[in-house]
Amino acid sequence: MLEEIKKLDPKGMMNWIKDFPYQVENAVKIGISSSIKCNSKNVQNIILTGLGGSAIAGDLLRCYLSKELKIPFIVNRHYQLPEFVSKNSLVIVSSYSGNTEETISAYKDAIKKKARILCISTGGKIEKMAQKQDHSCIKIPPGLSPRAALGYSFFPLLVVLSRIGLIKKKENEIKETIKLLKEKSSILSNIESPENLSLKLAEKLIGKIPVIYSSLDLEAVNLRWRGQFAENAKQLAFGHVLPEMNHNELVGWKVLTDLMKQMHVIFLLDKEDHKRIQIRESITKEILANYADGITEVHSTGKSPLARIFSLVYYGDWTSFYLAILNHEDPEPVKVIDYLKAKLARI
Repeated sequence: MLEEIKKLDPKGMMNWIKDFPYQVENAVKIGISSSIKCNSKNVQNIILTGLGGSAIAGDLLRCYLSKELKIPFIVNRHYQLPEFVSKNSLVIVSSYSGNTEETISAYKDAIKKKARILCISTGGKIEKMAQKQDHSCIKIPPGLSPRAALGYSFFPLLVVLSRIGLIKKKENEIKETIKLLKEKSSILSNIESPENLSLKLAEKLIGKIPVIYSSLDLEAVNLRWRGQFAENAKQLAFGHVLPEMNHNELVGWKVLTDLMKQMHVIFLLDKEDHKRIQIRESITKEILANYADGITEVHSTGKSPLARIFSLVYYGDWTSFYLAILNHEDPEPVKVIDYLKAKLARI
């Protein structure tokens, strides 16, 4: 398999994933050292506006902080912001390239609405706009695919939200997360390791359609898995969250039985899932065993919520990488997205 990886991964996606723990370390330092002018006094809501990997970082922040933040936090994936945005809103403008057209449009809307604005980018038009408007802009390193820069899109913001007093300090959780990721990196990057559960899962998924279920608390992780399967493995994946899935989607497994046998169900599980959700997950697995190709449980590891979330994210990133190789695909390029952007740029 190593020869296949060398041939199919010339840009080094494997190395980016392997080095993710060190990206997190560097990202934390960036969050600590960045100059921040934002005033958090009387902030009534937080809106992170972005797309793709930048938006996923926002979703992960939102889910992770949902049991701590006393104010609403939403992720905006649109050309404009919700009408409620005002001078008492903190708008985080997140674009890895700095040139995402939807995010630039939403940034202009935030300026019109006189919101408090914090940017995070490698540069581009957003950095220039921030300089012109005298807005704080967290500068992160270029050179990665945006989805491979999740550490840079997430951790500086986590640190800065703590610095400006909107959340508690997270040093201990961050330290545990980095330690856990380093341990996982040594295992999941080793194709010979019997503990490489990501490779084992990828092998189960050859020729199958992944269907990912989780609690609502893991909604962002669920979405990350689906996005990584699409972009890295070039393979569609679907998903839903419990309990909502039990109120509609569960019935849809009945018809098209031959097609259902091409579905492999992945349950993302966390020890802090609501007790009733855990019962629902158990019964749902029992039902789906009658229809699906198979069912795999993926359990979070770690003590803190942050470590547990990123243990699942990291497992999914590796699984999507190995599935790309098994699909004989280069995991890095996203040619159809580049084609779409080029067409849009001419209109």
